[in-house]
Amino acid sequence: MKRTTWPKYVSLLLLSLLFNVPIWAQEEGEKLLPFEADIRTGELDNGLKYFIKKNSKPEDRVELRLVVNAGSVLEDDDQQGLAHFTEHMAFNGSAHFDKNELVSYLQSVGVKFGAHLNAYTSFDETVYILPIPSDDEEVLEQGLTILEDWAGGLSFDKDEIDKERGVVIEEWRLGQGAQTRMLQEYLPVIFKDSKYAERLPIGKKEILESFERDAIVRFYEDWYRPDLMAVVAVGDIDVDQMEERIKTHFGGLANPKSERVRTNYDLPENDEPLVAITSDPEATNIVFNIMYKSKSEDVTTEAQYRMSQIQSLFLGMMNQRLSDLLQQANPPYLYAGTYIGSPVSRETTAFSGYAVAKPGAIEEGVSQLLEEIRRVELHGFNPSELKTAKLNLLQAYEQAYLERDKSQSSALADELIRHFLEKEPVPGITFEYNYIQENLDGITIDEVNAIIGQWIKPENRVVYMTAPELDGLTLPTASEVLSWIASYEQKDVEANEEEIIDTDLLKELPKGGKVVSTSTIDEIDTKVIVLSNGAKVYLKSTEFQNDQILFSGYRSGGISVAPDSLFWSASFASNVVSLSGIGDYSYTQLQKALAGVSIGVSPYISELSSGIQGNASPKDVETMLQLTYMYFNQVRKDEEAFQSLIQRNKAILENVLSNPSYYFQDKQARIMSQNHFRGGGIPSMEDLDQVDMNEAIAFFQSQLSQPGDFTYCFVGNLDEETLIPLIEQYLGGGEQSTDSQHWVDRGIRPPSGLVDEKVYKGTEEQSTVVMSFQSEKKYKRADSYYMRSLGEVLDIQLIEILREEKSGVYGVGASGSGSRSPYDHYSMQIQFPCGPQNVDTLVHAAIGVVKNIQENGVSDENLNKIKEAQRRDLELNWKENSFWLGVILSYDKNGFDLTKITELEDRIEDLSAKDIQKVAKKYVDTDAYIKVVLYPDTLE
Repeated sequence: MKRTTWPKYVSLLLLSLLFNVPIWAQEEGEKLLPFEADIRTGELDNGLKYFIKKNSKPEDRVELRLVVNAGSVLEDDDQQGLAHFTEHMAFNGSAHFDKNELVSYLQSVGVKFGAHLNAYTSFDETVYILPIPSDDEEVLEQGLTILEDWAGGLSFDKDEIDKERGVVIEEWRLGQGAQTRMLQEYLPVIFKDSKYAERLPIGKKEILESFERDAIVRFYEDWYRPDLMAVVAVGDIDVDQMEERIKTHFGGLANPKSERVRTNYDLPENDEPLVAITSDPEATNIVFNIMYKSKSEDVTTEAQYRMSQIQSLFLGMMNQRLSDLLQQANPPYLYAGTYIGSPVSRETTAFSGYAVAKPGAIEEGVSQLLEEIRRVELHGFNPSELKTAKLNLLQAYEQAYLERDKSQSSALADELIRHFLEKEPVPGITFEYNYIQENLDGITIDEVNAIIGQWIKPENRVVYMTAPELDGLTLPTASEVLSWIASYEQKDVEANEEEIIDTDLLKELPKGGKVVSTSTIDEIDTKVIVLSNGAKVYLKSTEFQNDQILFSGYRSGGISVAPDSLFWSASFASNVVSLSGIGDYSYTQLQKALAGVSIGVSPYISELSSGIQGNASPKDVETMLQLTYMYFNQVRKDEEAFQSLIQRNKAILENVLSNPSYYFQDKQARIMSQNHFRGGGIPSMEDLDQVDMNEAIAFFQSQLSQPGDFTYCFVGNLDEETLIPLIEQYLGGGEQSTDSQHWVDRGIRPPSGLVDEKVYKGTEEQSTVVMSFQSEKKYKRADSYYMRSLGEVLDIQLIEILREEKSGVYGVGASGSGSRSPYDHYSMQIQFPCGPQNVDTLVHAAIGVVKNIQENGVSDENLNKIKEAQRRDLELNWKENSFWLGVILSYDKNGFDLTKITELEDRIEDLSAKDIQKVAKKYVDTDAYIKVVLYPDTLE
């Protein structure tokens, strides 16, 4: 069970490799952790390991993985980027699949390229991801054949290598930008004398453009060998048969006669701090990081496992303190957090802290992070904090245990991958939950408080900061940052005061109401009740998850009913209310009051509707409904929380438009809405100045005050005898609904005719193309579905032409839709990144693909591919609570007949090539569309 939660502001490159490892050694005689009994594991004579587990969530599916314990860190100097290039070549020809046949075959059985079929390469590993149907023996056998080919049968056809160069270089181009430029500056400093500093997985462009076939074949033959591989199979399968298949397919693989040593690289120790401070004009945030490195050790004993739980408690309390400070009117930073784990190498772990500072307040943000670490070092935590952390930890394990037979196969496969690569223990959730129940209470505050002392040491420190380049912004020097750290490592700070939180949310129960009518929709096995206040409630009981109830309620209206003068206050209304807490509780007090309770409740106000949504364990459903009642009746004003929200948003906005991607998104939104101030785009400082706390709360209350104005749906493990009285109690009160509010069409429309807009931003040779086809014609449900299907066909054909044939893009996407709100219209969008020099050629090619469908229709092959993918997706959706919640309320909102939900299968069967061709002709005008293209500044 993976426990570490990583910060969202650490570099994505590093995030992909982090894992949780503690810093202690095994003592002789300690009790070893068990290995989960339900997992079949073994090792073939050639050294290949396998892990097999039967799991029926989802049914009739199996998650296959080929895990190669080799990545970019093993590349020779002339191979930089070829570990990743090898991954690409796995889809471009092998022993049993010529050129692109592999992708085409998988699409024919409902497996989507990218969404399902995928792979990744990192510093230390390459992992191939293949989820396939398991209810077809031929498909299952082909799945193992594909893994076998990846493991030892890639063709590396020279022509295919040359075609794939363009695709990989486009992926390289896509990764360029402020973060990569800064990464290339600070990585050699913080990973000093380490192989990781010089082996980024994407590699070097000049090598990608010119390497010889021998170089990539050499990498494949050196490192794709059975003694560095594992096969993982988790799903609805016969374990014995799968084991025999793995032996048959992989037993014949041989290791090279002269094996190269698979070195496990670490991060060298450093006596003096390693400090890197970098900036870039296109960066958007000031991010400070400090790491205290140490050698990592495997978790193999119960004592080590206990220590990992102590670390989890420590991090939970530490991060709660840092989060609490965000509620100040003028918070010291935008975000902050701590974590324990590897920055990159499996051989090295670290205690790390990070803070996203505000422009003009760098020292304040960094100092506050350091002060909180120092406070824990001096005074530790208090008993109430430990109680809260223990309740939350226990709740997480309890939920995982209750869902032990409903866990997703993909998550279990990921756990086994980590076990093979990182030695993460896999004792099984039953062992883990029982262990937590028996031992959690025995963990003392002194044990948790001692954690910080194991980490804060003068040696092996690494500090780095990334920042934008702003007028008037002066970055600290390395010596100044070190002086801040030295100051706080000796500073005497006061202990936090202990706060005791009342956990009884409501002091008295509401009057409530009664059910006045009950009916059923037999076709979808759903009960419908109407309450005395007019509220309508759908109840669908399922067995898809053991410990889950989802609910949502909506009413028409939303931000659209707000007058122009209140637009910005209305837009922020739900955030203002959510961050202000509820009833007598501030936001942070509410989180602590709900410790150990498995619920989430969130009010929302979107453009055309207002509502509230949530989830709960069946045992906590009353608490979920109590919170829902409080949002209707006990909204709270918190001036400090409001100021924190506005100040943090202003700090984020200060430099956000320096980033080409955000700048382009903003421009595109304004073009599509013809600069209507309600039409989207990134808010300005002046827009934020218009947000008034009292106006925001008043608008929220105008939308969410009478529960009778709403339509609700509950889906999941429902006990109706318990739930219906609770619904009556908490949602049935208030006045009889007379709600006649409806959303308002504010007349926001895209421009007509042929629009060709060029946006210039950024220094990298990168372009992004967005082509939008709009048609304001009468909405028909069938045509909306056909438009969606057209988008899926375009996805396949655009990849074939723009990526595989022209090697001009790494990825391309198309999506079609129809809508009746706020006006009848259809939309088709095509989007792709590419080199600026290729824009016109690729746009012309994309238009050619659309015209070909209009003139010649869709091939039977591609029609069958999208229909099979839709069938397979629907098979899964039928057994997901979230699907039923969404589809029931969507049908209700649009006035559709809910008995027709069951006809979704028939709709797929009836879909024809003519249906798709018809909407392509009717709603997609290749002579009148909106094209917005991002170019670098240098081309303006």
